[in-house]
Amino acid sequence: MHRDPIVQTPSAYSYPLLIKQLLTTARARLPRTEIVYRDRHRFTYAQFTGRVAKLANVLADCGAKPGQTIAVMDWDSHRYLESYFAIPSLGCVIQTVNIRLSPEQILYTLNHAQARIVIVHADMLEMIEAVADKLETAKTFILIDEHGAQPKSRFSFVGEYEALMDKASDQYEFPEFDENAQATTFYTTGTTGLPKGVYYSHRQIVLHAMGLLATFGTAPAQGRVTEADVYMPITPMFHAHAWGWPYAATLLGMKQVYPGRYTPTEVMRWIETEGVTFSHCVPTLLHMILADPDSAKIDFTGRKFLIGGGALPGGLAKAALERGIDIFTGYGMSETGPIATVNHLTAEELKLPIDEQIPLRQRAGRPALMCDVRTVDASMNTLPQDGEALGEVVFRSPWLTQGYHGREEASVELWDGGWLHSNDLGKFMPDATLRICDRVKDVIKTGGEWVSSLDLESLVSRHPAVSEVAAIALKDDKWGERPMILAVLKPGFEGKVSDQDIRAHLMAFVEQKQISKYAVPDRVVFVDAIEKTSVGKLDKKLLRQKYDA
Repeated sequence: MHRDPIVQTPSAYSYPLLIKQLLTTARARLPRTEIVYRDRHRFTYAQFTGRVAKLANVLADCGAKPGQTIAVMDWDSHRYLESYFAIPSLGCVIQTVNIRLSPEQILYTLNHAQARIVIVHADMLEMIEAVADKLETAKTFILIDEHGAQPKSRFSFVGEYEALMDKASDQYEFPEFDENAQATTFYTTGTTGLPKGVYYSHRQIVLHAMGLLATFGTAPAQGRVTEADVYMPITPMFHAHAWGWPYAATLLGMKQVYPGRYTPTEVMRWIETEGVTFSHCVPTLLHMILADPDSAKIDFTGRKFLIGGGALPGGLAKAALERGIDIFTGYGMSETGPIATVNHLTAEELKLPIDEQIPLRQRAGRPALMCDVRTVDASMNTLPQDGEALGEVVFRSPWLTQGYHGREEASVELWDGGWLHSNDLGKFMPDATLRICDRVKDVIKTGGEWVSSLDLESLVSRHPAVSEVAAIALKDDKWGERPMILAVLKPGFEGKVSDQDIRAHLMAFVEQKQISKYAVPDRVVFVDAIEKTSVGKLDKKLLRQKYDA
């Protein structure tokens, strides 16, 4: 039955869901709460909103027009946070450039996004100057020079970031426009082809921030995040809006700490001196911090670490819990905003011994509020939550990317059947928690039996001598594929652990019926380091190519 829209009084304010609205609450309720950048800058929220206005004035003076793309190349900083707000609030699109890509890939993303203005840190000048002659639309450049080195450059900069900010007014009346207008874009690297541009609207960013706070703020027993927490991202701000948390933290008015270009020792210093209570990162970054000798001096008790971007290895979970860290997982993709599920434990689960908590903390968790997450078969039929049925994980929520910029065929494939596809295999347990079993491309099929590379990695990581591990499939004439283990040993164990020791360690789990005997690898190779992607994930495509050769 047709329903007429509600009657709106002509003078009523409709409150569009624009990114500028995320500043309203903190400015009104917590104006003195601080945003900190290393040991160099401290700004209250009142000062921060003035700096957002200053940056808007700087960009407007540089000729920024609604709909144009403005690219940022910086470390995690207050400047990046200012850009998160000022650029989209002007009606422009912020492109957060992945500085860990090759110069050629950075060139592609800048040209493909049609970036007009580039804000670039002096540390990143070399990589963009290497492709300067091939830039198609970028004509205006703003330099970030923290060190006062006045680097020589082939670019003609309109000025240095802070110098321009000093001259700008701290008042700016941000316009209002359609909340479905594009606000952000960043490029995600897949296993093949060129990087794909993911994009989000103002409405999606605002709803994602609210969804994060609603989900984490109502956690029943652990992992709860409130305005009393002190937030610091370790996930780079160029990747998936640092998982959306800078927007959410600003909306809530949390104290925020930005580490810039950091070492593990510096991260631990900020955690201790600034009282950081909540952070998030991929497993390899937390491993790097806990493996640092200086970590023994830090009291991590009660610090919350959200792990995503890859499976949480059992060994890392145990090491974190033994240090008093409240470690838990979230699951999603660059294309899902990224939050889709969160693994908050119940009060009863928290009473269990550490070894029994580990497999529970490794789950992907339950769907976040407003997220419809399912597993489906090849015909898109929803599978039961019985802990047995294995299928592809698919999504619907208010903040999923609607496609890939300029890539119609890939967009149609992403949204096949009206659900956003993950290419991850998973199963829902009877308690409605999701367990990710593997990436479709990473699962190992040996002799007709499926073996999860994630399960293998988690179990090997629990060997006391193993620091890092990757499990990959290698082609095999007899069995089709066989698993192979690459392991980095902890200091002091080199030469003291053999491949037979690792296989014997896995055989114990075969006897416990946690894995099949087919999952025990024929080859275990000890390496000094394991190759990672630009966002710190295990680069299994590269590893398969390297060791198949």
